[in-house]
Formats: sequence, C-alpha cells, structure tokens
Amino acid sequence: MSAYEKFKALHHAEEPLLLCNVWNAASAKIIQEKGFPALATSSSAVADTMGYTDGENIPFPELLQVTERIVKSVDVPVSADIETGYSSDIDGLLRNIDQLLSIGVVGINLEDAAVGESRILPPAADFVKKLSAIRTHLSATGKQLFINARTDTFLLKLPNALEETLIRARIYEEAGADSLFVPFIHNEEDIRQVVNATSLPVNVLAMPQLPSYARLKDLGVKRISMGGSMYWSLGATLRSRIDTILADGDFRAVFI
Repeated sequence: MSAYEKFKALHHAEEPLLLCNVWNAASAKIIQEKGFPALATSSSAVADTMGYTDGENIPFPELLQVTERIVKSVDVPVSADIETGYSSDIDGLLRNIDQLLSIGVVGINLEDAAVGESRILPPAADFVKKLSAIRTHLSATGKQLFINARTDTFLLKLPNALEETLIRARIYEEAGADSLFVPFIHNEEDIRQVVNATSLPVNVLAMPQLPSYARLKDLGVKRISMGGSMYWSLGATLRSRIDTILADGDFRAVFI
C-alpha cells in the first residue's frame, strides 16, 4: 500500500484520524515517535518559524523546503497545508502541486477563502474551478493526491454558516474533494448536520469548545486536526519560562 493509499484509508477507519500538525522536522519526529499514523503541516506555524505572518506571506520555495525536510524525516504520510494555493492562477497552483508531489507529499489542505488584507469567502464556483483543475491534472499525469477541501464558513462567522457549509459540502464533493474541513465548527448539532450532508470524511479543528474524541466519533467525524494550537501553546510556555528565569535570577525553571 502506498503512502497515499494509507493516508486515504485512515479517513475511512472506525476511529477518527487525529492529526497533530507540525512545523519542522524536529516536531515531526516527536509526533511520529508518539505513534501518530500520519502528519500534516500547519501553515501558520511554519510561517511563524520562518519569520512570516500567516496568509501566504512565506514564499512558496521556503514553504516547500520546510515541507521536504519534514517528509524526509519521517516514515508516515505527510499532508501539506497550502492555504489557497500560493498562486494567483490555476497554472501556478498546479505547478506548486507538482513540486509537492515530487517531494513525497500525499495530501493537501486547500481553503476556499481569499487571503489578502482581509479574509473573504468568494463564491463556491471559484473553488470548484481549482478542484476540477487539480483533478484533471492528476488524472492526466497519473498522480494521486488527497485533497482536504477547507471551507471557512464558520471561521468567518457567516450569519448563515451552517446553511452555506451544507451547500458547499455538496458542491465540493461533486468537484472531486476527498474530505471536507470545517474549522471553527464546534456545536454538536451543526457537526451532525454537516456529516449527514456529505459522504466525504469530515474534518474538524481543535478548539476549547470542541467535543471529546469519543463524542466526535459518535457524530461521525473522521478527522480531527490540531492546527497551529500546539505550536502556539509551546510559544506561551517559552515566554512563561523566560519570565520565571528573569524573576528567579537562576536557571532552575529551564530544567523542570
């Protein structure tokens, strides 16, 4: 079974796929050691480690370099978060995907929002063009890639977030997505309705209000992502340790 096939199968297993999103080779190795069967990158965490803000501000070659080091450092399948594709046109997006495939990436997160000075949600048809182009390209080149289609309906707090998510779930499934990612959804009834509206595996994002793994399984969720939360929590720990060292006047806090 190829890495792609393993990754795809994990989305149809009895237990939801729990993904701890990583940001460099060191974090990837630690998470693999903890028994996670697959890894995914976090765009915000990768960007921050390289000194950029999130929102496709990191140049794609730098993103590719970090991702390649992650892929080469582990033995499990790796999916890459590429936000909206790091290109203003379809041809550029396809070139980026070819480069990701060449380094061994088996999947991508691709989001339907538009990044810029502010994040907005364009018509679903815009995203369908991307999905259709990717599927056509993969078929023509004989390559395989798992597409986790992210919709930012709840993240952007649309007044009709659930209704719009249900519409986009159907459209994106028909366009060739492999799974549906709905970050910031957390209400159990909302999750249930999204799961029931599509045959795609549904992916949710870690947040304080999110139900337990067991409850998410009961609701039919197939993928649970930590996103950048683990990375940002480590940053908070670092700041706290530094404050303690400065207050104590010694280094005991480093070795706790």
